[in-house]
Amino acid sequence: MPFPDISLREKDAVLKEHLESSPVNSGATFPVVRPRRLRRSPVLRAMVRETELTAADFIYPMFVRPGKDGAREIPSMPGIYQWTITALSEEVESIANLGIPAVILFGIPEHKDPVGVENFSVDGIVQQAIRAIKKIVPELVVITDVCMCEYTDHGHCGLLNLGDPLPDPSLPEGYVLNDPTLEVLGKVAVSHAQAGADIVAPSGMIDGMVGSIRKSLDQNKFENIAILSYAVKYASAFYGPFRDAAESPPKFGDRKSHQMDPANVREALREAELDVSEGADMLMVKPALPYLDVIHRVHSQFPQIPLGAYNVSGEYAMLKAASERGWLDERKTVLEALTGIKRAGADLILTYHAKEAARWLAEESGKSRR
Repeated sequence: MPFPDISLREKDAVLKEHLESSPVNSGATFPVVRPRRLRRSPVLRAMVRETELTAADFIYPMFVRPGKDGAREIPSMPGIYQWTITALSEEVESIANLGIPAVILFGIPEHKDPVGVENFSVDGIVQQAIRAIKKIVPELVVITDVCMCEYTDHGHCGLLNLGDPLPDPSLPEGYVLNDPTLEVLGKVAVSHAQAGADIVAPSGMIDGMVGSIRKSLDQNKFENIAILSYAVKYASAFYGPFRDAAESPPKFGDRKSHQMDPANVREALREAELDVSEGADMLMVKPALPYLDVIHRVHSQFPQIPLGAYNVSGEYAMLKAASERGWLDERKTVLEALTGIKRAGADLILTYHAKEAARWLAEESGKSRR
């Protein structure tokens, strides 16, 4: 049962009262009560299963880049590719045919600069990909990552406090400037909406990003474009392979001044509350597996708001590496991990395992029907 922020002694008293009043503890025990009765066969286990994982739960991340040479595999993420626009067709069709309802796009630009101009260009790589996907599979939901790190030559998530004199002398040199960055994020979101995106997903953990983007979208007649906010994004060591895939590692420093401290959970609830108040239609927790408690807390605090969880690149790479070495059964561990994320409270799971998991779930469903 969920507890508010009360003392340990008070928690013990509440738990004792709950257990004593529970009908399960009304006196019946072994040998009258035998939980294994409902585990005797696969069909019985399926009948009482509390969490059902399906392909409709998944959002598949995709990396797009300039060029015409097809797909380029990412070494630290076996089975995941950077795609050129000309190579998207077959991949997007296979995603839709597997029953996966949505993709989220990350772009690798042709040129990088301090502001990331291609990020909000009409012919930016993500804008091209949106238009191409909507021509190939119009019903596929297209979500776009709204951040600056892939597009800037310094690899940070916003405009920096650099120059002589510094734009803000009260802040450290190289600090990510909050309010000036908001204007750029608004331009990026509008450009994605103009290209045909269904949902924009700001990921930089910049204060006020949801409200600023909502205002920009509404002012440009895109009031029906939803916002999936990376409301709770931790400064995690599990992002390493992603930074290879998106070619976006910071050239200096780190992202701890805006991404969250992994030790904090009350702060996560505050961040989520702020984004809801600013107009977020959906929330996200990132990463997923090391933060199942956070997913549960956010879901419990905001049950009315759809919640996504990002099963990030490091989580994917760990299971891939272990399975390639024969240390783990990939199919079983992946499905168990994804089920755990959903059981914790996630309504949607952004995962690089989406295609494989969708195939495995379809195979299991076919077996059960037979």
